[in-house]
Amino acid sequence: MRERPTVATVLRAPLTRRAWTEAAYTLLSYVPAVAGFLLVLVALALGAAFTLTLVGAVLGALFLLAGLALTRSLGALQRRLAHALLGVDVAAPGGPRPGGGVLARAEARLRDAAAWRAVAYLAVKLPLAMVSLYAVSWWAIGAINLVAPVRWAVAPDGLSLVTPLPWGGGPGLHSPGAAFGTAVVGCAILVAAPWPTRAAVAVDRRLVRALLGPDRLAERVRDLEETRALAVDEANARLRRLERDLHDGAQVRLVALAMSLDMIREQLDDRDRPGLRRLVETARDNAAGALTELRDLSRGLHPAALDGGLTDALTTLAARAPLPVDVAVDLPARPTPAIESLAYYCTAELLANAAKHSGAERCRVELTSGGGTLRLRVTDDGRGGARIVPDGGLAGLVRRVRTVDGTLEVTSPPGGPTSVSVQLPPHA
Repeated sequence: MRERPTVATVLRAPLTRRAWTEAAYTLLSYVPAVAGFLLVLVALALGAAFTLTLVGAVLGALFLLAGLALTRSLGALQRRLAHALLGVDVAAPGGPRPGGGVLARAEARLRDAAAWRAVAYLAVKLPLAMVSLYAVSWWAIGAINLVAPVRWAVAPDGLSLVTPLPWGGGPGLHSPGAAFGTAVVGCAILVAAPWPTRAAVAVDRRLVRALLGPDRLAERVRDLEETRALAVDEANARLRRLERDLHDGAQVRLVALAMSLDMIREQLDDRDRPGLRRLVETARDNAAGALTELRDLSRGLHPAALDGGLTDALTTLAARAPLPVDVAVDLPARPTPAIESLAYYCTAELLANAAKHSGAERCRVELTSGGGTLRLRVTDDGRGGARIVPDGGLAGLVRRVRTVDGTLEVTSPPGGPTSVSVQLPPHA
């Protein structure tokens, strides 16, 4: 619960550091508020006017982009002033997410919510700056009245009481008593001066936090995305460690066990110990089967072919496919391991579906990257008719790619061909 100000607090208010810093903030933020409002208003107005015509659309977009960029800079200046003079710590909002091309980046900047909130701040800041400037004028008015006796002694004619009221002037000063009375009024005005300034600054402080800081929902979404990316990368790293442990540990022991059983079997005589020989052969076959299952399991955790990148992995996958597969890969930069694994498993599942259900004679795998998106397309010349059904293989792939905000689309008219397009971010 906030304590009410006491008489001593009110009397000491003009002498406190807070009063002076709030007055300084009001004066320093006035000029960028007015200039920024005018410049941004002109830039946005010109941009909106030019975009109404087809010829001036590009020029209008440039004016809009310039206006939004200027607004962001002015917002940063206001945050620095609020931090330095008011102690208000407001984090800078995140920038627009970069797109792949010039048009994508321009669209991202035009849709930048933080910049438009800064525009709203400048629109509200202008009238608030006017009110704040009037509140600060109480300091000057109080100081002028405080020195009224000195003014009357130097020039006794034509002096009057200066009031903070926006209408009319005060009574004239025609005697030393009136001058000293004006000084008392000046002291009263100085005592009251910090409070209207404090009220205006309090409103400004709320506006800075609400409009110049990061959007809470957007920041929460970004935090969740980062947390998800960390979880996906950590899970992928654990799978790779598990695959390495299985390959270097359990598989090696099973191979040694199978070799030892082979050696025991060779040393046994069918005529001497036929039952023991059959028992050793059964144990050897079980060890070989367990080794095969373990290799399949470790390959499902993390294919060893991915160690050389997606190009080698997809080429190896195509070579093992039961039907001819053409592979075309164009990756300027390597995705993260989690995205590589997801693209690999999508390709493996789609090739398996084509071999089992499509009746295709040939498939094609295309993998490209651009515009901040990894694009995978698997096409076959089969009978078509593929669709996403609940609990089906394609539905499972849709769920997997959605974990990283990916998409999967199926185009499969009756009679074919079937084309499945998967879009993934380059980073989980």
